[in-house]
Order: sequence, then C-alpha cells, then structure tokens
Amino acid sequence: MKTELPTDFIEKTYAGVLGKLIGVYLGRPIEGQTYEEVSTEFGEVLYYLNEARGLPLVVTDDDVTGTFAFARAMTDYGCNPDITAEQIGQTWLNTIIENKTVLWWGGLGNSTEQTAYLRLSHGIAAPKSGSSDLNSQVVSEQIGAQIFIDGWAMMSPANPIFAADLARRAGSVSHDGEALHAAAVIAAMESQAYLETDINALLETGLSVIPNDCLIANLIRDLRAWHAVLPDWREARQKLEQHYGYEQFGGDVHVIPNHGLIILALLYGAGDFQQSMMIVNTSGWDTDCNAGNLACLLGIRGGLATFETGPDWRTPIADRLFLPGTDGNCFITDAVIQTYQLVNAARQLHGLEPINPKNGARFHFSLPGSLQGFQTDETSLETRGVLRLENAVVTTTRALALHYSMLATGRVARAYSQTFLPPQIPLVPTPGVPNPWKYQPLGAPSLYFGQIVEAVLIAAPSNHDAVTAQLYLQRYNANDKLERVYGTAVILEPNTKHTLIWQLEPERGEPIAEIGIELRSKTRADGTIYLDSLGWHGEPNAIFGRSEPDGMMWRRAWVEAVDRADKRYPEDYRIVQNQGTGLLITGSRTWRNYAMTATVEPGLSERSGLAIRVQGLRRYYAVLFTTQGQVQLIKALNGETILATQSFFWQRAGQYTIRFEANGSSLTVFIDNALVFKLTDQQNPLLEGGIALLVTEGRLSSRTVQVQPLGTTQ
Repeated sequence: MKTELPTDFIEKTYAGVLGKLIGVYLGRPIEGQTYEEVSTEFGEVLYYLNEARGLPLVVTDDDVTGTFAFARAMTDYGCNPDITAEQIGQTWLNTIIENKTVLWWGGLGNSTEQTAYLRLSHGIAAPKSGSSDLNSQVVSEQIGAQIFIDGWAMMSPANPIFAADLARRAGSVSHDGEALHAAAVIAAMESQAYLETDINALLETGLSVIPNDCLIANLIRDLRAWHAVLPDWREARQKLEQHYGYEQFGGDVHVIPNHGLIILALLYGAGDFQQSMMIVNTSGWDTDCNAGNLACLLGIRGGLATFETGPDWRTPIADRLFLPGTDGNCFITDAVIQTYQLVNAARQLHGLEPINPKNGARFHFSLPGSLQGFQTDETSLETRGVLRLENAVVTTTRALALHYSMLATGRVARAYSQTFLPPQIPLVPTPGVPNPWKYQPLGAPSLYFGQIVEAVLIAAPSNHDAVTAQLYLQRYNANDKLERVYGTAVILEPNTKHTLIWQLEPERGEPIAEIGIELRSKTRADGTIYLDSLGWHGEPNAIFGRSEPDGMMWRRAWVEAVDRADKRYPEDYRIVQNQGTGLLITGSRTWRNYAMTATVEPGLSERSGLAIRVQGLRRYYAVLFTTQGQVQLIKALNGETILATQSFFWQRAGQYTIRFEANGSSLTVFIDNALVFKLTDQQNPLLEGGIALLVTEGRLSSRTVQVQPLGTTQ
C-alpha cells in the first residue's frame, strides 16, 4: 500500500480542499436545475451566483460535510489501512444527527443515504447497509458515494489502486454497483493527479480500477469518442442527455448522468479551471456535487496555481467551511485545518509523525494564500476601509499580514475569525422567507471562557510609528447581542515581535462568537502588523445555563442530538428522547482533563445522566442512573462496555448532584459529595472530548452545568 509521498503533497492537498469548497459553493445556488433553466437565467456560469439568488456564499452543505466528516473514520480507527466498511459505517452513526445533519432526509427508499442510515441504525452493518440486494439497484446507484469520496483520495496520494479501494469501502456504506465504480474512478484520478497532469492519462487511470464492461466505463469511452469529433461541448452534452440522461435511470439524482458531466467538463475544459467550472455548472443537474468533485481533481492536478487565472476564487471564501454534527470543535473550521487532518492521516498511514505547524496553533497561515476565515470588521465608519488582509512571507515563515492605512484617533482596525455561529444565521426560520440553511447549522463553539488564548505578532520593520495591538473577542450576551471583551494591550514598535497571552476569565457559558486582533494609533499611521499565529489551549472554566430574559444563543451552543430540548420549562435543560439514546452536547476534542458538575432529575427514563470526553453519539464515558436501582459507569466505543456498577437508591423526582472527573486515564464520580466510582481505564482510553447530558427513552432535567479544569495525571 505504501508509496512515496509527493514532495508537494501538502500544497496539492490544500488545493484539492479549496477546489472542493469553490466547486460546491459555485454550484449550490443552481443545484437540481436543468441545462435549459441555467442557460436561460445566467447564460454561462462564470462566477459565484449566491448574490444573484440573495444567498450567503458559505453555508452548511451535505457535499462538504460528508466529504470531511466521514473521512475522519480513518483517524478514529487509528489510521489502519485495512479500515473496514463496517467501521466507516460506525462513524456515520457517531457523526450524523437523524433528520438534522449531513444527509438529504428524503425518506426510506427515496433518499439513498437515509435508507442506508436507517439500515445502520437498525443493526445492519456496512457494506450490507448500502447493498443493492437490500435497497434495490435504483436506490443504491444514486450519486452520494461519488460526492463524499474526495477526502479518501487525498489520504492516498499517488496511489490510485489504494484510493479506489478506500472509495469502494467508504462508498459501500450507502451505495453499490455503478455508484461504487463512479466513486472509484474519481478517487483514482484524484490520487494519480498528485503526479500526473495529462487528462487522458488520468482517465486511463480511472478506467483501470473498474470493470471494462461496466456502464461507467462505457460512458467514459463514449464521451471521449464524442470529444474527438464534436468541438462544441454543448453538442456533446446533448448526446450525453440523449443516451445517459435522467430519463434513462430511476431515482432523483442518479450517478450515471452526473458522472458523465464531470468527464464532459474535464475533457472540454482541457485543464482550465474557469472553463471547466462553467461547463459543469451550466450543464445543470447536481451542480454542487459535480463541480465539487471536478474542482477538487483540478486543484490537486494543478496545485494552487489552478485558481490564479480568471476571477478571484479564494478571497470571498477565505478558507471557510462549516461541518455541522456531533463534534463541536469541527463545526467552525477552515480549509487549512481540514488539509492538515488529511495530510496527517496520510502520514500516519506511511508511518510518519504528524505535522503541526507553529506548535499546533489553530491559526498559523502556513499555506500560500491562506486566510483561515479571517475577515476585516467593516461594520461601522470607524473600522470601514482601514484594513486589508493578505497572506505574506515573513522571514522564513508565512503569516497573516494586517495592512492598515490612515489609522488614527477615531479609526480602528479589526481582523477576526468566527468561533461560533455568526449572528446573521436565523435563530428560527421566518415564515414566507426562504431559508438558505438547508442543512441545520448545528455545532458548538470552538473557544470557551477559562481557556488561554495566545497570539504571536510581528511589527514590520518598514513601519514608521508604533501601534497598540490588543486581542479581543465577541461574545453573545444574555440578550443575544454581540458584546466585545478585550485582553491586555501591547505597544508594538517597528521591527518588534511580541507574544500576547490572554487567560480568559471564568464566566457563564454564553458562547464566544469571534476572536480577533484590534489595532489603534493616536497619530496617523500606515503600516503592517503580521499575525504569525493564534490559538488557545486548556479546558474551560465556565457555568452553562439559561440566559435571561430570553436569550437563545446559550442554548444553540449545545448540539441537540435529542428529540426535544425545550426552553419553556423552569429548569435550564430538559431533554427528551423517545427511542434509543439522545445526547445534548457541547465542547470539543481539545478538552482533556476536567470535571463536569450538574444537578439532575432523572425523570421517567430507561437511563439518564452525564457524559464526558464526548467524541460523538457513540464515543464517550457516561455515568447513568438505571431502572435497576443502580448507577453505572459506561464507556461507549465500538459498542458499550460497563466499567463499573454500584447499587444506588434514586427516585425519578429526586435531584442529584453529580461531579464527573476525567484526569488522564482516571475517572472519578461523586454523587451528592459521596465517592461512587474511582477507576483507571487501561483499555484504549478516550483522552479528549466534550460534555453531554444523556437520556435513553425518557426525560432528563438539569439546572446549570459547570466545567472546571483539572491538573494532569496518569
């Protein structure tokens, strides 16, 4: 399986991730439309269409979420090259919140992915969960396996056979037949594109990993033949529709026509990014899916230079993406973070150590052109037009350049990146107003009070004047309005470097929405400050609970993987799960050693309690009241393991204060100040993760929830 990693592997992977985002965001506003409809309204699709449709550019999208969330199975299972379809299916169940995130919830037998999800949730393991024998040929040959395959390909660069094999394993969770052939072709071409730029050679690589007599192979051969004799892509598109169009196949979004459009645009685009995107999007059908796959392939093939011709594809996106799901730390993320996750998975598959630039800082700007979600504050005359951002080289490294102009008293420069939901996302849909957030933006913040923020700033030697620099954050207050909070200020003289360290004070748990840098000057100043890195570490010190009088953002900071989480009751949290187990989750995988304390009322439930080191719906520790008059300490990881059981008389209407501590591999539980459990998990312990309230088939209530850091022990 092992091959030599290409020398430009990181940059080309970054270009592939960017391509995926650009393609999806470009095609999303016209998803599902026909060639005729797109052509009538837009002529040719040459740039982003979101403003023409009154939509935001960067939104939650199943194509993006599935691509990067499902590929995390590789690291969750130790970067084992023999990872199975069954294990990838378990990642589906760990990640997806039913009827809310990632998938098109079109119903059993209608949505291929929901059909597979329901099979998985009823105990039918992959690959049977996606098989045509169980789900029918039509359902199993829709487009999803192809959509989600890019992450697996980018973990196996210059190794198309392994990439195709991974594609089949991952795709078989939900698909079968021609859908798996299509996914294998895309994965193999993307893998080979790390070394090969010739389009015909890439197509030969794709054909080499599928049966010669399958329909996908016939489709590719026909398109190559038409391309040889038809100079106009529109003529070839028409022949594609006649011979392989939607009318020839069942289901809503069959893979064959859409795979055909990817190959068509690859051939007629001849490697030019804008021309290829124009063809694949103007052609209609599943535009965001097709454009996402093709743009990823072209990004890998040409590296970052792919996006340097034509319009500015990168700046409007600024690397941003959302990954809604059960892992809060992934919700607000960016292309650089996702790139290094894929790169490090590939390195581990090759027996190499991970790369964590600048001591693992969340924002390090190490990749050319990267902005990592940073934007300028343009919300008032005070800040508007003062600042321009650019990725730039500083001595031997890259950093975010903050170019300020006409900075003076009354003028402020601010650059920030989101750490939670931006305020423009509607709290609830407005009747009669189209909601662009087709896939619910569920996720937790990435930064919490009590953690330590650290930033490295460099003042350019060409600066003429000193400026004052200050870390700041914007947090939602009790009325859901953004409120700015400042750290310590430092005066930066020209040609100096300074590390800002900000210990965030313990607070109530209203979410932090943004982290940023503010620049001020008493005299008129023009110059540049470089943000070399910014990150945070440690565990929170915060109390989570109701915001008065009627705030909602405190509640939205919890991922609702439950049937109900009502706010109309007197207690801060009341969660209900009708069937199975539900969790109300916040926090992230950066949390390690901490205590969670809450006073809970078990209510009518099969079992209920607290969970810590939560890494999804099926990976956590929990202390639970059970119907047997007992309390149990369990571990959820590849099924459930009871770590300890203790007799404990409890009443459904009673209130019990639980303190659940995780320190290294040691777990300690107190109930009403009495020690109940103290043990060490020596079998593959979970060492990081967030917190949750948990209930199985019933109701659990809780007042406030507190998280406090603990010292590290083993």
